[in-house]
Order: sequence, then structure tokens, then C-alpha cells
Amino acid sequence: MDPTVESGGMQGDEVLGWGKSLPVPSVQEMVREDSQCVPERYIQEHKDRPVENEMCPTSIEIPVINFSLLVNGDDDERKKLHIACKEWGFFQITNHDVSEEVIKQMKAAVAAFFELPLEEKRKYAMAANDIHGYGQGYVVSEHQKLDWCDMMFLMTFPPKYKKMKYWPVMIPGFKEAVEQYSTEILKLAEEIFANISLLMGMDKDALKRLHGEMMKQGIRMNYYPNCSRPELVLGVSPHSDASSITLLIQDDDITGLQIRHEEGWVPVKPIPNAIVINIGDVIEGWSNGVYKSIEHRAVTNVTAARMSIATFVIPDDDVELGPVETMADDYNRPKMYKAIKYVDYLRHTLSNKMDGKANTELLKVKIESS
Repeated sequence: MDPTVESGGMQGDEVLGWGKSLPVPSVQEMVREDSQCVPERYIQEHKDRPVENEMCPTSIEIPVINFSLLVNGDDDERKKLHIACKEWGFFQITNHDVSEEVIKQMKAAVAAFFELPLEEKRKYAMAANDIHGYGQGYVVSEHQKLDWCDMMFLMTFPPKYKKMKYWPVMIPGFKEAVEQYSTEILKLAEEIFANISLLMGMDKDALKRLHGEMMKQGIRMNYYPNCSRPELVLGVSPHSDASSITLLIQDDDITGLQIRHEEGWVPVKPIPNAIVINIGDVIEGWSNGVYKSIEHRAVTNVTAARMSIATFVIPDDDVELGPVETMADDYNRPKMYKAIKYVDYLRHTLSNKMDGKANTELLKVKIESS
């Protein structure tokens, strides 16, 4: 069986999408057919492989924020959030309002999709001009190294942006689980925005307003098969997110996410029912670089497949990403980022392979050397 996921399976999308990705083989299917084979196209260059000596000491962990304290106005917890955003760009939140049952049902829905036969999953293959659906993202060349990952991407908010033909509604409970999770995660995002707004010297609704008429939300569902040679491959290549924030749930017992911190990589150890949050490129621009998006990647392992579910909160297409007034002044903190429309930035990122923080250079003001 040919494991390639063919794009263009869904016709009728004539409007220009945000970006597109070339069709590539299903990694899950390759592993099913030959669990020992690692094709050359997935073997990373030596400089990009996840080598042990690049890891930070195991005692270093990303900050953990008690969400219940944060939303009740606890000053110490808000200070912790400021440090987490400024020095790490990543944090985990506990005691949040997304119920354990909703998270469980969401994980089950995603697992049920990836358990479908390849022929069924192909019915939801990405269109030729967009990234909605099943396949792999950021594949812009027939020659680039590929990630050891299959993915499904769905827009979930606002309702007019949903493309229901990509939703596998034949899976019992899939639609209901995704919609309930999306609703609860959006409320959580709004609370995080309210607190970051205050930290940025604005009123609590400012970041929400900055997103435009209505915040958009997209969900990327990742499936990382086990790999016989995990030291040669990457589940997801190093990158920062073109979102304002990203909210992630991961498997409770498998560590795969790693973030760049100082000169090394820090594994993000799962905390059951915690949600991992990271600052995206949008807030880096709005905050004038005070809060930076952070390079992160995913690694694989020999023994078990891993799943993760990343929810991206993004602004309207025409929203500008330049620094807000409270984060810039001509004397102490000049503007380091340009005003650029979000849709232009998003299309730029999706037209390139994942490459660390390279995309954010488009946002930055070029300083003339004297």
C-alpha cells in the first residue's frame, strides 16, 4: 500500500488559503509496515539531531502556575506569570477550569482518528491550497528533511471558519468532544490574556480586543509513532509558533516536548491534566520583545507512540503585530518590531520549513549599522 497522503482530496476550496504543504508519506503507516526502517529523508543532519549533550540539567523545569490563584488576583502568582513569560516563554498551568473529563474525551477523539485505516484518514487529506485536514505541515520542498509525525489540523473558532468536510464526524463523539474542549480552552485563553494584558500595562480586555472582531482558534492534533532510531529523527523540528499563545495537552506518561532555554534543551515533563502554554510570535511583536516566543521541538522514542494536541489562538487576518503603546517609547524602549498584517506574517511562516526563530526576523525593525 502506498502510504502517501495525497493532497487535493477535497475539492471546492478556491479561496486563497493561509498556506499549503506538500503531500508526504504517513509515518504511522510506514512504521506499521516496517517498524525498523528509518528512510533517509527522515534522518536529520548531524547538527539537528537530538543529542544528549545539548540537554539542560534534569533539575531544570519550566515554571508551573496555579491558575486558580491567578484568576483570583493573587499578586505573587501574577509575578510568577511575568517571569514565566519573560524568562521562559513556556509554563504549565494547574488547577484550571478545563475538566478532566473534557480532556479525556478530547484525547480519546484524537486517538480514534489516528486509529482509522489509512484509506479512511485520506478522506480528510489537506487540500492543495491550504493546511486544513490530515497530512504534515511546513513541507515546502521535495528535498527537505521530514518530521517523524502525522497531523490533523482543524479550525474550531469562530464557527464560520470551520470546514466541516475535514471533521471525521463518523467517529462517534468526535465533533462533540472537539467542540466542548475548544469552548473550554478558549475561555482559559481569555483568562490568560487578561492577566498578560495587566502585566503589559493595559486593561484586562486589551489583548482580547487586539485580536480583532473575534479571536480565531485552530487545533493541531499530532501523532508521533515510535521510532527504532530516535536519535536520528525529530518528531517536530525546532520552531516558534505563529500564534498569540498556544495551549497544549500531552500524554501523561511520555515526555516528548523540549524547549530551548539558554544554550540547551529542557524536557517538558507532563503533569497529569496540566496544560502547557507558550507565548507565540504575535505577543512577541505586541510586547516589543519583552515576552518572546521560544524555540521548541518534539522528540520520539523506541517503545511507544505519543500524541499531543496544540490549540493555537490567533488574531484576525488584518490585525497588525507591531508593539502596543504601553510596551514602547522613543527613549527607554524604542520599537523593535514592525507593524505588519497578521495574514502576511502567517503566509510567510507557512511558506517556509520550520527553522527555529528564523520567521520572527520578518517582524523586526532593521537597525542600520553606522
